[in-house]
Amino acid sequence: MLQIDSMTFNAWGRRFFDRASVTLPLDTRVGLVGRNGVGKSTLFRLIKGEFSPDGGEIGIPKAARLGSVDQEHPATPVSLIDTILAADIDREALLTELDTAEPERMGEIYARLTEIDADRAPARAAEILNGLGFSTEDLTRPMAEFSGGWRMRVALAAALFAQPDMLLLDEPTNYLDLEGALWLEARLKKYPHSALIISHDRELLNNCVDAILHVTDGKLEYYTGGYDDFERQRAEKQRLLSSARVKQEAERAHLQSFVDRFRAKASKAAQAQSRMKRLAKLEPISATIEERVVPFTLPSPVRPLAPPLMRLEHVNIGYGDAPPVLRDLNLRLDVDDRIGLLGVNGAGKSTFAKMAAGALPIASGRMQREGRIKVGWFHQHQIEALDPDDTALDIMRRARKDDSETVQRSRLAQFGIAFQKQETTVANLSGGERARLLLNLVAMEAPHLLILDEPTNHLDIDSRRALLDALNDYEGAVILITHDRSLMELVADRLWLAADGTIVPFEGDMDDYAKFVIERAKGGAAPSQNAKANKKKGKKRA
Repeated sequence: MLQIDSMTFNAWGRRFFDRASVTLPLDTRVGLVGRNGVGKSTLFRLIKGEFSPDGGEIGIPKAARLGSVDQEHPATPVSLIDTILAADIDREALLTELDTAEPERMGEIYARLTEIDADRAPARAAEILNGLGFSTEDLTRPMAEFSGGWRMRVALAAALFAQPDMLLLDEPTNYLDLEGALWLEARLKKYPHSALIISHDRELLNNCVDAILHVTDGKLEYYTGGYDDFERQRAEKQRLLSSARVKQEAERAHLQSFVDRFRAKASKAAQAQSRMKRLAKLEPISATIEERVVPFTLPSPVRPLAPPLMRLEHVNIGYGDAPPVLRDLNLRLDVDDRIGLLGVNGAGKSTFAKMAAGALPIASGRMQREGRIKVGWFHQHQIEALDPDDTALDIMRRARKDDSETVQRSRLAQFGIAFQKQETTVANLSGGERARLLLNLVAMEAPHLLILDEPTNHLDIDSRRALLDALNDYEGAVILITHDRSLMELVADRLWLAADGTIVPFEGDMDDYAKFVIERAKGGAAPSQNAKANKKKGKKRA
C-alpha cells in the first residue's frame, strides 16, 4: 500500500530523513512512534504530497484514497449528520446523479448504492458520532453551534465514516476524553483498510495495530506486533548490535596489533597488507545510544495529615445562580487515595477538580476539609494561559523568588529544561517541554494532594512512563483525569464516575468500564451510567 524507497528530506535547517526505506503491507494498521520532534507529522505531510522529498521516492497506488484529520471541521450551517454523510464522496456523487440520470443509467446507480450499503449510511454515521460523544439531539444541530474541540471530533468522525484506503491519524486521542478514546480503540481494531496512526497511547498501540513503524536517526524501522512487542524486539536488536560491536572492536584491535608489529618486517609484509585490507572493509557498527528521559520531580509531603483530607456530604457544586453542575455528592478522600475520575466531557470532572483544588466554593451541603492541606493542580488551560513571551527562567523566578539564579536554573534542568532552553520563550518551547515545566511546578511544594487533569497531552510514551514512575513513588493523594487508559489503570486504585449530574464510586475496573462504553455506543438505549456504576455490589467507605 505504501512504499518508501531511500527517502531523504531536509527542512528548517535539519535533516529529518536520511535514505529511509520501508514497505507497509496492504490493509495493515501501523502505529507510528518516535520521540517528539523526530518527524512523525512531517512524514504524514510527505505522504500526502504537501512536502516533496529531496531524494528517493514515496509510492502510493494512484487510485488509493487518503484520509486524514488535519484541522477542525468548519463552522458551517450544515447539520452534523449531513456533514458526516457528505464525507462519503462516492455515495454523495451517486445520489446527486440520480436526480438527472437517464433511465438506462439508474439501474447501475442503484446497484452501486446497494453495493456500498448506502441505505445504512445514516445509521452508520450516527453510530460513529455517538461513539465520539455526540447525542441524538446533536445530529440535527448546525456545525456552527459546536466548539472547536467538538468540530475536531467531527473531522475524525468524517474520516472514519469515509473509510479511505489509507487513514492517517495524528494523535487522535488528544482531543477525546477517555470514553471517546476507548471507543476509538475498538473501532480501529476493525478498520478494514490501511491505517497509519501517530500515538503515544500505549494501550491503543498494543490493542489495535498490527505493526509499529519507529522513526529514529532519520530512518524508518518496521516491527510486527503491538507496542510491547516492539519494545522487546528493539531491546533484542540493540543487545545483538552491542554484542556485534564488542566483537568487531576486539577483531579490529587484534588486526591493528598485527599490522603495527609486522608492517615493517619483509617476511610478514604480505600478511600485514592482507590484514590492513580486512581492517578497511570492516563496516563500523554504531554504538547504541540510549535516549535518556529526564524523570519527573514529584516530592512527597513532608508531614502527612490526619485522614480524611476531604469529606463531602450532600454537596452541590455550581457557578453563581445557575443550576448546580454536580449534585448530592457523598464522597471521602483519604491521605493515600489514588482516584481515577471517569466520565464524558461535560459531566463535571473539571468542575469537581476545581472545587477539590479550593478554586470553587461549594454551593450547599457540608464539606470537611483539612485546613493545612497543600494542593498541586495541573490542567490543560494552564498551558494555554502561558504568556508566549515568557521564558522558563522568568516563570521559575516568579515561582521561587527567594532562590538564587543558580538554584532556579538547577531546578529547571531537573525538570528537563536544558540550560540552552531556559531563556527560550514559551512560544518556542515544545508542548512536551511546557507540560513538563508546569507538571513539575505544581508539585514543587510537596503537596498533600495532586490533581492532574489530562497531564499526558503532549508527552511521548517514554515521558508518560517517567510520569507514571514518579506518581507511583509519590506518597500523597492523587485525583487523576486522563484519556490515557494505561496511566489510569496503573495509577488509580479507586474509580469515581461523573454522570447524570453527580459523582459516585464505580465498582468495576477499567476493563468493566471499557465494556460499558462500547455497549453504550452500540445501543442508543443503554442503561444510565449511575445504574451501571452501582450495579455491582462492593464495599464503600463512609
